[in-house]
Amino acid sequence: MKGIIYNEKTKVFTLRTRNSMYQMQVRQHDTLVHLYYGADVGDMEIDYRIISLDRGFSGNPYEAGNDRTFSLDVLPQEYSGYGNGDYRINSLEVEHEDGSDAVHLRYKSHEICKGKYSLKGLPAMFGTEEEAETLKITLYDRVSGLQVHLLYGVFPELDVITRAVRMENQGEKQVTIQRAMSMEMDYPNMHMDMVHFYGRHAMERIKERLPLHHGVQSVESKRGTSSHQHNPFVILTDKTTTEKSGDCYGYALVYSGNFRCEIEVDQMNQTRFVMGIHPYHFSYRLNKGDIFETPEVIMAYSDRGFGRLSHIFHDAYRSNLIRSKYVTMPRPVLINNWEATYFEFNDEKLLNIAKEAKEIGLDMFVLDDGWFGKRDSDISGLGDWTVNENKIKEGLPALVKKIKDMGLKFGLWIEPEMVSEDSELYRRHPEWCLRIPQRNMNRSRFQLNLDITRKEVRDYIMEQIFAVMDSCDVDYIKWDMNRSVDNVYSLALPNERQGEVFHRYMLGVYEMMERLITRYPDLLFENCSGGGGRFDAGMLYYSPQIWCSDNTDAIDRLKIQYGTSFGYPISTMGAHVSVCPNHQTGRSVPFETRAVVASAGTFGYELDLEKLTPQEKELAKKQIKEYKKMEHLVQTGDYYRLTSPYSNHDYVVWQFVSKDKRETLVNGVMLRNEANPHIHILRLEGLIPDMHYQDMESGNIYTGAALMKAGVPLPPGSGDYQPVKFRFCAKNDEQ
Repeated sequence: MKGIIYNEKTKVFTLRTRNSMYQMQVRQHDTLVHLYYGADVGDMEIDYRIISLDRGFSGNPYEAGNDRTFSLDVLPQEYSGYGNGDYRINSLEVEHEDGSDAVHLRYKSHEICKGKYSLKGLPAMFGTEEEAETLKITLYDRVSGLQVHLLYGVFPELDVITRAVRMENQGEKQVTIQRAMSMEMDYPNMHMDMVHFYGRHAMERIKERLPLHHGVQSVESKRGTSSHQHNPFVILTDKTTTEKSGDCYGYALVYSGNFRCEIEVDQMNQTRFVMGIHPYHFSYRLNKGDIFETPEVIMAYSDRGFGRLSHIFHDAYRSNLIRSKYVTMPRPVLINNWEATYFEFNDEKLLNIAKEAKEIGLDMFVLDDGWFGKRDSDISGLGDWTVNENKIKEGLPALVKKIKDMGLKFGLWIEPEMVSEDSELYRRHPEWCLRIPQRNMNRSRFQLNLDITRKEVRDYIMEQIFAVMDSCDVDYIKWDMNRSVDNVYSLALPNERQGEVFHRYMLGVYEMMERLITRYPDLLFENCSGGGGRFDAGMLYYSPQIWCSDNTDAIDRLKIQYGTSFGYPISTMGAHVSVCPNHQTGRSVPFETRAVVASAGTFGYELDLEKLTPQEKELAKKQIKEYKKMEHLVQTGDYYRLTSPYSNHDYVVWQFVSKDKRETLVNGVMLRNEANPHIHILRLEGLIPDMHYQDMESGNIYTGAALMKAGVPLPPGSGDYQPVKFRFCAKNDEQ
C-alpha cells in the first residue's frame, strides 16, 4: 500500500511512495522522533535503530525524571526547537514577550486527508485526491500556546514527499518567530557527501561535491533572491553514488528569496539537515490567532544514482508544479534583440530583424530592454512603463501590429521590481523604494529596489504593465531582476516589523506574478534575474521557463546547463544561439555547435540576424526545423548526463529518451581535436535491450542492448568544438 499509514498501537507514521519510505514515531513524553527515510523495506517499523544511552553533558527533560538516557541532544527528531536541551542546529527559534526564547514541541494530534495541502501566497506542488495525500501533525508548546503544524504531502506515483510548516499562535501573548525552517532530517551517520551548485553572475550552478565533516556546513543566500551564488537545491549522497547507482536524497526549496540549507555532524556522528528561510534579518511577529507558513521543500530519494533522482524531480515539476499550458506543448522559437542592439535601436532596426526572423522560420520576436521611459542606457527609466517614442516613433501598438502582420508572435521585456533614480516614478515617490533612514543607499546597476511589500506600489506597477500589454496583444513576457535586494527597510512598516521585509517582498513578487498569469492565461512567461539569479522551484510555479544564464557562450553553457539539469527539467532552461566571438567570453564556436547546446533548453536566437551570412541563414533554417522535430523529447523525455564537463576533457554528451523508449536523441560537443585521434566509444542509456533502433542519419540498425552495452563510436572531427548528433528510432516507426 502506498500513501500514509498510522499504526495506533506503536504510534508510527509511515509515508510510502513508489520506491521510498519515510517513518516517524511519537515516543516518550510525546516527542516526535524521526525513524527512517530511504528505500521501501516493506512492513517493518524502524524504531529498533534508536538505542538510548546516558550521554555525558547531554541534558534530560524534567519529565524524564531519573531517566538519564532520554536526551533531545542526541535523539533524531522530526522538528526541533531551541532551548529544550538540544544544542544542535534546530528548526525553530522564537522570542516570547518576557524575552525568553525556549520552545518545547510535543505531539498533540494528527490528521490524514486526500489531496495536497496548499500554502497561502506561496508556490507549492499541487495534487488531486487521486494523486496525493496530506498528513498534518500538530505539535504544541505548552507554555506559549504556539502550535506548529507539520505538513507532509505524499505523491506515491511521482515518488516525492513535500514538507512545510504552519505556525499558529493560540496563546494570549505575542510570539516572535526568529527562525522557521521548512523541514528537518536526522540521519544516523555522517558517511555522506553534499552536492550543491554554486556560482556567480554569468557562471551559475556549478556542481561541487564535498564530504560531510564534524561541525556545520551551509549553503545560503542573503541577497533577497535565491541568487547566482548558491541554489536552493541540495543532494545528500552516499560516498560511492554515481549517475547510475547508489543512494541519494534531493531537497529543493520552493522559494525565491533568502534561504539557508544547514548540515551538522554531531558528537555521535549523526547528521542533521535543515532547510528553509534564512534567519538573517528575519523575524515574524504573531499575535493571538496569527498564522505563519514556511515555504515548501520537495524531497526525493533514489537508490539508482543521480540520474534517477533527476528524473523524479523533472517529472514532478512538469506534472504537479509548473502550471503553464506550455509545460508540454510546443513553444515558439524566438529571436531576442538584446545582444543584437542593446539600447541602440529604432523602429526600422527592429522591423528588419523581425523580417529576417520570419524568413528563417522563427515564430516570435522579443523586444528586450530599452523600449520604455527615458531608457537609453541602464542609468535611467526603470519604473516608467510607457513607450519611448523617440525610438518607437509610431508607438508600440503600431510596431507590434507590423510584426504580427508578418506572421510572428510578439514578446516584451520588463523589470517590474526596480526603479531608476532618474525616472518620473522616483521623482514623484522616492519613498516607494527600499531605503534605510538617514543612510546613503547602495546602488547596483544604477537602480534601486522598489518596496514591493507595499500594495500601492505593486498596484501601480502592474496597472502600468497591464495597460501596455492590453494595448498591443503581448504573447510573451520576460520578467527580469537585475540586482540583489539591499537597503532593506520599508518606510511603510513599523520598526518592530522590519524583520519581515525580505519575506514580505517575496510574497509581493509572487502576488504580482500571480496577477499576471491569471489575467493572461495564454501568456508564455519567462523569468530572469540577470540570467540565473532566481532559478528555483518557486519561480517555476509561475513560469515554465527561466533564462538560464546571461552567459550565452556555448562552451561555458555546457557546465551551466549540466549543473542545472540535476534538479530542474531541461525544458525550463532558457538557451539561445548567440554571435561569435561571444560577447561574454570572446570565444568563437561553430554555428552548428551553438545550436546543439541551445537545443538542450528553450531554443532561440540572440544576435543580429541581418549580419548572418547566407550560409548561416540556411543553417539556421535547418536548425529551427530540427529543433521542432525533437522538441517533444526536450519537453517530456527522460534526460541522461552521459558524460560530465568536469571529468571528461575531450567531449561532453547528453541524451534524451522518449517515455515509450522508442526514440532517442544524443547531442554533445567534441571539445578538442588531436592529430591521430583516439576513437571514443559512447554507451547510451534508457533503451529497451531487445528493441531494434535505426540511426536516422546512416540507416544502420542496432539493438538497444548493443547501443547501451557495446556503444557507438563518436565520429572523429576536424577542429575544436565540433557538434555531436545522433538520432535513433525504433525500426519501422514512421518518421
